[in-house]
Amino acid sequence: MRRRDFLRTTGGIGAALGLGGAFWRQALAAPAQPGPSPYGDLGPPDANGLRLPPGFTSRVVAASLTPVAGTTHVWHPFPDGGACLPTDDGGWIYVSNCENPPPVDVPGLTGVLATLVAQVELAGVDLASLPTGGGVGAIRFDASGAVVGAYLILSGSLSNCAGGLTPWDTWLSCEEWEDEGGYTAGRVFECDPFGVEPAVVRPALGLFKHEAAACDPVGEQVYLTEDQTDGLFYRYTPPPGTWGSGAALEGGTLEAMQVSGDGTVTWLRVADVMDPAAPTAPLRSALVGATPFNGGEGAIYDDGSIYITTKGDDRVWVHDIAAQTMAVLYAASDTMSPVLTGVDNIAVSAAHDLYVAEDGGNLQVCVITQDRVVAPIVEMTGVQHGFDTGTPLPLMSEVTGLALSPDGNRLYFNSERGFGIGGLPLGPGPGVLYEVTGPFRGGTLAAAAAAPPVTAAPATAPPAPVGGDVPIDELPATGGADGLRTTAAAAALAGAALWRLRQRTRAGGPAD
Repeated sequence: MRRRDFLRTTGGIGAALGLGGAFWRQALAAPAQPGPSPYGDLGPPDANGLRLPPGFTSRVVAASLTPVAGTTHVWHPFPDGGACLPTDDGGWIYVSNCENPPPVDVPGLTGVLATLVAQVELAGVDLASLPTGGGVGAIRFDASGAVVGAYLILSGSLSNCAGGLTPWDTWLSCEEWEDEGGYTAGRVFECDPFGVEPAVVRPALGLFKHEAAACDPVGEQVYLTEDQTDGLFYRYTPPPGTWGSGAALEGGTLEAMQVSGDGTVTWLRVADVMDPAAPTAPLRSALVGATPFNGGEGAIYDDGSIYITTKGDDRVWVHDIAAQTMAVLYAASDTMSPVLTGVDNIAVSAAHDLYVAEDGGNLQVCVITQDRVVAPIVEMTGVQHGFDTGTPLPLMSEVTGLALSPDGNRLYFNSERGFGIGGLPLGPGPGVLYEVTGPFRGGTLAAAAAAPPVTAAPATAPPAPVGGDVPIDELPATGGADGLRTTAAAAALAGAALWRLRQRTRAGGPAD
């Protein structure tokens, strides 16, 4: 089963929770507003400094510049965009970009880096071992959630920010970089999450200050955001008959969106003014009439719509692909006390809930539910995440790398400039990767909890112990009650058993 088919299957688990993209399209007249969380209020910080709803637990998966637990692979600094995809053994892979060097267009960057270097030196890290560029790392998990491997799938790139998965199970890693005068950076690399095939540059997707990519598996197109105050929103259409492999990412047509006053859109061909693979000036400046989006960030596809975030004006947008419209789903300016600010990375669950990370704000992950309620579900606390200087200098961390495990039970995210090595309590630092486990809507844990009780006939012998061969201690829990952990283990085992029956095959390459 391919990833997109798996998501459709698990989407059935949460069907009672939402109506999918059609609901969003009907509800845009009432933008999302703060309201009560479907998971309850956040509790006090746990042992990892995370505020979580009741029934959720956390663990640190990796700390940058130190080996990933159980492996010899040193995790990269400044982890940014990420994604999960399933493996044949019931596990999954989490891929993570390295946004190094930081793409900060402000004076004083040298001083910021000096601060980080000083922190790293105090932790005893060999500075000669630090990477000088970006890239992509990957962590592989087994069906129980244990880490079983970590490795590099791209090196030699610059400031890899966000990206997106393709329906054929590759990762598009985007450089948030722009050369002065040469315009040879800002590339998109197609990477193999399994680490078998070498990464390939895809210049047909344009050279510009890329942020994220989202693939429409139905319309067979790729959408791309640009992180500039006057950045554009792009669409790439492959040559006919190539969708399903990397061949689709060569020789196609790149366009930029133009939005009219009534929200309808048209698309302007980039090639009419400049070669997108070899620009002589910023594409956004050459495409007269294209609509600027203020700081394009995350992008995700779900059920006929593309959702993007723009950090400059704190908005979440929805592009209805069939209707060819663009509308604002959420704007922080719509309320006096916005819950969600500094919108950045975005993810979507099988229940069609949107999860949005904050770059700034309260360092939260917020959910936007299908009844248009915005509420926090995670908050990072503590001085290990740096401090706000009141300037654009990045001494405060940000939340990045949002991704849900394929079973919908675990949310991965980074504190991109959090400090997690050497026991030092004060940030900024090179980054920390967290995992939060719980009954996320659309996941198998939530489905198991919502299932009606089964009345069984009286047993003639004592029932077998719950938990099978997997020790309860292997669950990634901190601060959770023993009863909750036991219940979670049983539900996870049941979900994993069902999941294995639905796994896609990779024999001879991705299935159609």
